Amino acid sequence: MIQTREEIIEKIALLDEIKTRKSRRKIDTYYPNEGPLRRELYVKHMEFFKAGIKHRERLMLAANRIGKTESVGLYELTLHLTGQYPEWWTEENGFRKFKKPITAWVAGDTGKTVREILQTKLLGPINNMGTGVLPYESIVKTTKSPGVTDGIDTVYVRHKTGGTSQCTFKSYEQGRESFQGTERDVILLDEEPPNDVYLECLIRTMTNNGMILLTFTPLSGLSEVVLAFLPDGSFDSRKENKFVVMATWDDAPHLTKAMKDELFAALPPHQRDARSKGVPQLGSGAIYPIPEEDIVYDDFEIPDYFRKSYGLDVGWNRTACIWGAEDPGTGVRYLFSEYYRGEVEPVVHTKAVQDRGIWIPGVIDPAARGRSQKDGTALIDQYCDLGLNLETANNAVESGIYRMWTLLSSGKLKVAKSCTNWLSEFRLYRRDEKGKIVKARDHLMDATRYYVMSDIGIQTPVVKKITDNIIQLYGEQNLRWMGA
Repeated sequence: MIQTREEIIEKIALLDEIKTRKSRRKIDTYYPNEGPLRRELYVKHMEFFKAGIKHRERLMLAANRIGKTESVGLYELTLHLTGQYPEWWTEENGFRKFKKPITAWVAGDTGKTVREILQTKLLGPINNMGTGVLPYESIVKTTKSPGVTDGIDTVYVRHKTGGTSQCTFKSYEQGRESFQGTERDVILLDEEPPNDVYLECLIRTMTNNGMILLTFTPLSGLSEVVLAFLPDGSFDSRKENKFVVMATWDDAPHLTKAMKDELFAALPPHQRDARSKGVPQLGSGAIYPIPEEDIVYDDFEIPDYFRKSYGLDVGWNRTACIWGAEDPGTGVRYLFSEYYRGEVEPVVHTKAVQDRGIWIPGVIDPAARGRSQKDGTALIDQYCDLGLNLETANNAVESGIYRMWTLLSSGKLKVAKSCTNWLSEFRLYRRDEKGKIVKARDHLMDATRYYVMSDIGIQTPVVKKITDNIIQLYGEQNLRWMGA
């Protein structure tokens, strides 16, 4: 049928109107029931959403390009602002809902990045408002940001109950003080916040059962914020009262293999785990930037002909000891056992060390030559009097770190999977922004440095036999290594 000019114009106008309406309902395109990008394929995303009903604090440690900002953080924020939840977002299915209008903050690094990323993704470009995640018809009004060109300070959102929600854009560069104030129902922190900002936001949600959503790629490594969720730096150490999920490229169906391969090839090696898997990396701050899988081995029984010794770091708050065994054939050293305890007397530590083999020699922190606070006796003398075979260690810090790094990176130093405290410290061992070693949770790192800088070591069969005979004849309490 031949159409008139007026009919064609009307049809074009209708198609334009449909296109415009679709562009203003972007939120309807997320998580469809069917198709290659169907909801069930976004497992980690759904896991993050569902955790909201039980956890006030949620963290998604996410790879780049998986949609953590738009299809996770801003998507959930929009649902709460409007009260327009999809049919599958029910409390029966484990998703939290707000039954009334809310007050919210959404924050990022700087005013500029907040405008260019968060504001644009939520609202759309400044000249085409309503084409972002937040539907056009839900926007009541906006107010301008006084310090950012084309920046929005607050957006007022129509809620399904008839009331109005309120969402304010903020940036970390404004400082902790700008996050003081009244209660907030929802706070979205996109990109990692400074710890003082995170704590201030936590206070804003405490008394009203609000929620904090954190979505970022952990390029700053094991920062204070990350450690608040992962105290030992590993995913296995998650705190029960906080929720954290790691999302990798493989958790994002919209990323093809070609895309992932291209992205991976473009990344610096030390950022690949963080940007592709959401794994916290210490990057340039790591003292030993070596993947754990390259140095960890499955425990095995150490042969008697390996040369054994240990490094001991002593202190009241924490005494740590690491045992190593060197294969004389290959020169590979295996860290095979650890001791990690605080606030007990030297006699308790001594017994634990002797239980690994009273005949094994060790090196001790040179600071132990100082006087103990208890009775003025040097700690090294106390431990030797109790029966340990000890020498003072070489405490050259930088050369010790370099030697340890050389051994680790060349495959000459391995650590048993069972040495969990050692691995925890290894993840945290880093330098600050000024290049200084962060002196926290480093006792086993120090003890290992003492061990690798020493040239002592002993093969056990003959020495063990002699030691056992001395103990049998004279008793363990009379064993003194200087005369044994």
